[in-house]
Amino acid sequence: MTERLTTLAAACGALGLFLLLFVHCGGGLDGGKSVPRPTTQEPRGSGYHAVWLWLRASGMRTVSLRERFDTLSERADLAPAGNILVVTLPGTQNYKVAEGWFLQQWVRTGNTLIVLAALLDNPDWSVAMGGVNIGDLNVLSGLEFNKWSVEDQRSDGEGSTPVAIVPNRAHAYFAHVGTALAAFDPPAEEWSVRIPYDSFMLTLGHEREAVRGVLWTRRLGAGRIVVCGVASLFTDRALPLADNAQLFANMMAAHLDRRGAVIFDDFHQGLSAVYDPEKFYRDPRLFLTAVILLAVWFAWVLGATRLRIPVARLAAPREADLVRAHGAFLARVLPRDAAARRLCEHFLRSLTKRMPASATGDAWQYLRSSARVKPQDLAQLVRWHSQACAGERVPLVPLYNLILRIGRQIA
Repeated sequence: MTERLTTLAAACGALGLFLLLFVHCGGGLDGGKSVPRPTTQEPRGSGYHAVWLWLRASGMRTVSLRERFDTLSERADLAPAGNILVVTLPGTQNYKVAEGWFLQQWVRTGNTLIVLAALLDNPDWSVAMGGVNIGDLNVLSGLEFNKWSVEDQRSDGEGSTPVAIVPNRAHAYFAHVGTALAAFDPPAEEWSVRIPYDSFMLTLGHEREAVRGVLWTRRLGAGRIVVCGVASLFTDRALPLADNAQLFANMMAAHLDRRGAVIFDDFHQGLSAVYDPEKFYRDPRLFLTAVILLAVWFAWVLGATRLRIPVARLAAPREADLVRAHGAFLARVLPRDAAARRLCEHFLRSLTKRMPASATGDAWQYLRSSARVKPQDLAQLVRWHSQACAGERVPLVPLYNLILRIGRQIA
């Protein structure tokens, strides 16, 4: 009974250690240590969860897009025009070439695309992805961006400050808006933008300190594309800053139709309709399976596991084992020449006892006069006997086999 209780305590300790390392808030599987992404389901400041709730409370329709852009025109729950799509760069998923073409066609029908790219701010998700993919930004915006790294020439005592966006002139976006602030400091990179010859972009806002364009807009068919160089401008962390919320409300009021919806691109930030983690963890079958596995594990540990190793009981050695062990001991300590001399003496002594009464001479003379003994065997026996008497090493096994062979010849 004591052994079973000890096993149960050890199993509970192992289970607690597993939960501490992999499930507890300090473990490796905890989602708290992952980089928060700008999605509608992210409530930790870097997402659009507050914006999502604000829009829904205001009576506006919101959609979390968890598919690629080529499905926008096929969705029956979306109006053909009057929608606003919010895309944040960089993302975790690559943008396919076909997506860009379908997205342009969708905008041309009368929808609005808002692209928020991390050019003048450096959010955590942008650092994790290594910055904005310029190719994706060029395809989505219609502008030609170039980016390069620069040496940070600020002194050690001078820190960078988040970018402040001010309007170039009066515009519907900037009604009652004086300044919009980024939530993160700018990266150690420089960039330039060029408008293609077959396109036209209107610069609506610029950076207050550097007087550099930050907010652009262009028409595409019956729709519009809006590009902002600050990715964190409308996240939950930045929305309360300065006039960010008013700027977002003005953009919604300018382009959102009564039947339209505000669409957030969650697919390219890691949320897919194929796999919904919240739905997975809400499924009661997951916890039922975990309980069954734990019950089977505890049953196996308590029923089939032993902490103590069974004591092996050795049987008493037999006579043959004792003789073999004694012989092995003597073979290790007895010199080879002495053993060879003993073998030869024992053979000659036994041969002398078996010699007939009419035989003359010693045992060696008897072996030489015997016609049954092969001359080569006798010569080899004499040679090894001489070597043993001289203290030289003699192969004991061949010598023993030779003595047995000669004994059978004269028998």
